[in-house]
Amino acid sequence: MCWNKLSSGLLMLGLILFQGATTLLAQDETREFKVFQFPADKIPVIDGKSGDWDLVPHSYTVGMDQLWDDSKKHNNADQRNLDVKVKVAWVNGLNRLYFLYEAYDDYWDFSHPGLHNDTFELIVDADQSGGPFIDRFHPNKSLDSLDAYFSFHGVHAQNYHIFTPAVGKDWTLVWGSQPWIKELPYANAAYDFNFKPGQKGKLTMEFWITPFDYAGAEGPSRAVESVLTENKNIGLCWAVIDYDDVDAKSHNGFWNLSKEHTMYGNASYSLPFKLMPLESRFRRPLEANWSFKILNSEERSVAFKDESYGEIQSWRWDFGDQTSSTEQNPVHRYKNRGKYVVTLYIKGPRGEDRRAKVWDVVVR
Repeated sequence: MCWNKLSSGLLMLGLILFQGATTLLAQDETREFKVFQFPADKIPVIDGKSGDWDLVPHSYTVGMDQLWDDSKKHNNADQRNLDVKVKVAWVNGLNRLYFLYEAYDDYWDFSHPGLHNDTFELIVDADQSGGPFIDRFHPNKSLDSLDAYFSFHGVHAQNYHIFTPAVGKDWTLVWGSQPWIKELPYANAAYDFNFKPGQKGKLTMEFWITPFDYAGAEGPSRAVESVLTENKNIGLCWAVIDYDDVDAKSHNGFWNLSKEHTMYGNASYSLPFKLMPLESRFRRPLEANWSFKILNSEERSVAFKDESYGEIQSWRWDFGDQTSSTEQNPVHRYKNRGKYVVTLYIKGPRGEDRRAKVWDVVVR
């Protein structure tokens, strides 16, 4: 009986994924976006100021020209009423996504403690697993709604309702059973604005989040962070929900980056964002770097891998035991147990460089 239910559920899930994929193909969605890589020494400070982002090229900006009001209240965006610009960034080695959100609104609506609030709704599916991820889209329609919520909602993709701004409440609603992901050490946020509810003005917001391949209701103990690497595509999407009347029962616009309204609960409707390599202006012409792996601890054999940057003509490895190699990726067997200082020297048309690691390589 349990196996039949599981098989039926998997079949329904497969059908939903297939339908989502074919819908996107039918729409000929070809847009792709870029995620800027900050150098490790220029990571933005989360203070609500945009100055740290001045080095990000304009080509990384996603503006109103990429959004459409799928509530069909507006044919085109009027930047005199609402103008939003978003930049996304990352840092190699950190599983974080950084955002700069800059917006002008002719009526900022944020006095209520609940959902009635100007909102930046963000969907994150970093491993591009796709498919539904909210309770009411669960493929098993016989499942109790709260059971679906705690076991499914926001687990493999996440939805953030980010309040712009948040006054007297948390900076975001994590729509799912994992509210812990909006707190440090998994997220941080800051605003800068000078207006009151009902007034016009400009808002600047900085925040970073941690994407998860698995984020369950049980908390971070079993969570699996999404691993971010250069040239990887991740799934992102967002909508700007614009309220223009504190007494209105609904919003005055749902400005969607996706062509599908239900992107808020189906990650198949997210868009590809590419994690870009570090731009050459932030690098030296030649940078030595390497990694290693113990192949056989009994034989003390170690594989060394060159991970240097630039045009390289020669390599020389000093293994720290009075032996060396000129191979690019050598395998070395140590005769004696111990801790070793290993150094890689590289040369090329634009200079030379070295990288030593002190006592990283230890064999016994």
